[in-house]
Amino acid sequence: MTADRPAPQPARLLIVGPQGSGKGTQGVRIADALGIVAISTGDVFRAAVHAGSDLGAQVKSVIEAGDLVSDELTFAVVRDRLQQPDAAEGFLLDGFPRNLAQAGMLDDYLAERGEPLTAVIELGVPRAVSIARIAERAREQGRTDDTEEVIANRLSIYERETAPILQVYSDHGLLAVIDGVGSLDAVTDRIMSALRARGVAPRA
Repeated sequence: MTADRPAPQPARLLIVGPQGSGKGTQGVRIADALGIVAISTGDVFRAAVHAGSDLGAQVKSVIEAGDLVSDELTFAVVRDRLQQPDAAEGFLLDGFPRNLAQAGMLDDYLAERGEPLTAVIELGVPRAVSIARIAERAREQGRTDDTEEVIANRLSIYERETAPILQVYSDHGLLAVIDGVGSLDAVTDRIMSALRARGVAPRA
């Protein structure tokens, strides 16, 4: 008679990549495949504002003033979302953390709960591909404000503020670097293969 295998731990994932890398789409696909909740920072902000919570009121006042939401307030909103019951079964964060300060806040919070990250997915695409994808999306949506100059500036902010967190997660053995160029299915397959290699698979 064999001993029962321990139940698999919930997958706690981040997906990181520059604008135009497809991380929003892939994040939802991966979360669905694993049976976990996808948590997008933008969606969390909108939900908090819509719910009329104290945190939502703070976010709304900052946004309406045209200011950037601070690291502390962003983390407070994300932490509130992570404390909801569905996130106990695992989660995939998209859009947080955006910088080293936010990464430190998240790591400290998860360490306190004894729930470290399982893996960090980096979707890598060349800068030229990001620019082309965002420009095409802007054309499809009729947006004239997404000029190549504006897009390039956004990518520079990503490279300056967000990319450094990847080295930290790489040093901790958490980073899975995925080629983000190709069809949606091909990229999804690459991500799932990398996760399976780390023992992450859909729950039975």
